[in-house]
Amino acid sequence: MAGLEGLSVRGLADSAGTTTRAVYSLFGSKDGLVVALGARAFSMLGAAIAGLPATEDPAADLVEAGVTVFRSFAIGHPSLFSIGVQRTMGSPELAIEFASAAAEAFAGLEAKVTRIKVAGVLGGHSVRDAACEFHALCEGLAAVELRGQMTSGQETRIWRDAVTALVAGFALAAWPGASGATTS
Repeated sequence: MAGLEGLSVRGLADSAGTTTRAVYSLFGSKDGLVVALGARAFSMLGAAIAGLPATEDPAADLVEAGVTVFRSFAIGHPSLFSIGVQRTMGSPELAIEFASAAAEAFAGLEAKVTRIKVAGVLGGHSVRDAACEFHALCEGLAAVELRGQMTSGQETRIWRDAVTALVAGFALAAWPGASGATTS
């Protein structure tokens, strides 16, 4: 069995070279372990986003947050990506327990998007909406890559092209034909 269905506290304890009592003492239950893993996912992601250096080009910095940070995290830690970001492992109720860690990481992303707004290249988008769109694109790209559906050897280029196009599109006030957009 793969995923959480295949996870047992005994198996985990054996793999870690400890006892089941130690695992239960630390996490309380298997669900407690899942919550800790979800929180860990967002802690790692948030720290990596915060650790990106700020350059003179906030749009390029946001692209790097997607290509370098989000992609590296998802590809390097697919189980944490699944538990924390996609929430496909464990019950939805467990995600509520690591929501504060998710909110902290998202605030770091919003800080990167705020720099674009201050630079005057966020168009008519709100920081929150742009951050949600950015996150959705990165999550989708990661899911497609993890399923092996990207052209082999072209993954980084595909990510960079997609994230760059999204960030460049933020500068537009609105797409023609979009809700509230005017056309000439």
